[in-house]
Amino acid sequence: MKVKRFAVGAYWTNCYVVYSDAKDAIVVDPGGPMDNVRDFLSDNGLNLKWIVVTHGHGDHIFGVQEIRGLASEGVAIHRDDAPCLTDSRKNLSFSMVSPVSVNAADRVLSDGDVIELGSMSVKVIHTPGHTPGCCCLYITEGDQAILISGDTLFARSVGRTDLPGGDEGELYRSLGKLVTLPDSLAVYPGHGPDTTIGEERRLNPFWPR
Repeated sequence: MKVKRFAVGAYWTNCYVVYSDAKDAIVVDPGGPMDNVRDFLSDNGLNLKWIVVTHGHGDHIFGVQEIRGLASEGVAIHRDDAPCLTDSRKNLSFSMVSPVSVNAADRVLSDGDVIELGSMSVKVIHTPGHTPGCCCLYITEGDQAILISGDTLFARSVGRTDLPGGDEGELYRSLGKLVTLPDSLAVYPGHGPDTTIGEERRLNPFWPR
């Protein structure tokens, strides 16, 4: 399994291409112009199966429609944030650089759902707090594993809860779902640098104690 990060859009959202040894791929959070992502997929002969959105804010969905035709299975998002795709007020982009709305999801996700891509597996961990439908993605292939944490967990910080749909108590309960993950697990957040569970356990002031 390999991970390629692209910082996209006005908010420098981390868009990830995660792909297996067999070249099956997902794109997570296409939040801006997708030219570089499209080129990367083509140059590496990747077979894009799914676009997965960790939550429905505009800065994570701006590029969905641009690459949707490349994804053979379509777009997936948690059911609680699914309405954000089609409504610029619900995804808050009406107050961003430019409003965005895209077609409805092809698959709505729930906690514990698994997306299979050949040898690669993507498990949905529902982590509300930043938004009602915010999720982390636990992705494995063989003995490799990573966590894409969206805007739930950042390096030394967490997602904000003061926007519509945010809930501080829910976010702290959601962090509790991550405490059993191993310290060595690589974490790829929605913004900012990569980290590990161990680093956040030791150094993140918001980590459950």
